[in-house]
Amino acid sequence: MKIKKLILVTLILLVACSPDAATLSAEPTKQVAAKTPKAASTSENDNQLGVREESLKGLTVNVWHPWFGVESDLFESLVQDFNKENKWGITVAAVSQNNYSYLYENVNASLLTPSHPDIVIALPEQALAWDAEGAALELTPYVNDLTYGVDASDFYSIFWIQDNVGGRRVAVPAQRTARFMLWNQSWAGDLGFVSAPKTSADFELQACRAHQAMLTDASADNDGMGGWLVDTSWQTAFSWMLSFNGGALEGNDYRFLTPNNIAAFKYLRLLSEKNCTWQAAADVDPYKAFANREALFASVSLEEFSDQSRAFSDAGNADTWSALAYPGNIQDGVVAYGSSYVILQSEKEQQLAAWLFVRWMLDPERDARMVQTTHLLPLRASTLSLLADYEKTHPQWADAVKLISEMTQQPQLASWRSVKIMIGDGFTQMYRVNLQSGQIAVILAQMESTSRDLSK
Repeated sequence: MKIKKLILVTLILLVACSPDAATLSAEPTKQVAAKTPKAASTSENDNQLGVREESLKGLTVNVWHPWFGVESDLFESLVQDFNKENKWGITVAAVSQNNYSYLYENVNASLLTPSHPDIVIALPEQALAWDAEGAALELTPYVNDLTYGVDASDFYSIFWIQDNVGGRRVAVPAQRTARFMLWNQSWAGDLGFVSAPKTSADFELQACRAHQAMLTDASADNDGMGGWLVDTSWQTAFSWMLSFNGGALEGNDYRFLTPNNIAAFKYLRLLSEKNCTWQAAADVDPYKAFANREALFASVSLEEFSDQSRAFSDAGNADTWSALAYPGNIQDGVVAYGSSYVILQSEKEQQLAAWLFVRWMLDPERDARMVQTTHLLPLRASTLSLLADYEKTHPQWADAVKLISEMTQQPQLASWRSVKIMIGDGFTQMYRVNLQSGQIAVILAQMESTSRDLSK
């Protein structure tokens, strides 16, 4: 037995020391060594998006936008800054299309040609139309990329979710605004009110008392004024519907003929019949009317706040005024809307170059510059820390920012591009046609039928 054990040990030692044994024991090491460079190269040179950083050098990114005037000048200035300071050697070229309608038409015409833009700053519903054509780039991988992504949690949720449809991110926010109900706090105080209206009943009480004040003053020229200066934009109509817990959708279909929408429109029609609201003639400046105490309430978009401030200054009126949501009988209504960055499908290097510019534009510093020039809402919570001085000198803008948490998004449907115009037309019809409040359902039924035709 001892001899057999000795022979066995000797054989094991001989095998272990043989060249074949050494080769077998070293093969796993060689395999690990061969994999190491690949594992270590998942940096900027070989990121999750499959693009090497050096391949970006010399690329030109074409951006089409709808802006003109001050907004266009600011954007061109920011583009120049990016071209000077970006480390990748990317050049951005910006082209204005003057407005959203021309932009949409021109992008559509370019989609089947090599000359289509890489980035389009468009409305969310326009982005959805291009996504349905397979032209819009799905941005989730770019947002979540470990090297080139962004912190989505820093963006206000109501702005961030607008462009995410069914788990597919077709765009990211570029600008957001809303239409608000302005309230003359000083005049309301003279009328005996110490706080802004919180419900539709409060709104009616204040609006009607303002109209009564017009009837009892020395002038007969303003007897038809006071209360709310009616505006029939789709944002105003939609906000009023939301304030009565109504809206434009039931599931994914348009639905306007609902009890809550009927209640909203009936309420507004009755206010009109009581002369607690009024419509200005075409030659009347609504900013001046509000500044001259001809209306206790007026509807104005955020970008118009500076025009309203100038009207108060021109009138020599030091009244305090505030921005409110639309007060309803169930909740407040205010709709967030605005443009988004859409990246169109192209080569992966071109797509990453486009995304890097978009990400740069979304930085809080650029976001703050956009706010200070356009007077719109900040996209990110961290941007507010850069706007402390701006907030102090723009109190109504500060009112608007506080209402972000109450905002509702517009429907995520490509057909909204046409339906929203129809909503404004229907709302206008309610005021222009001599109908009784009991006929409101007829208008809403027409709006519902038309919206479904438009969505086909």
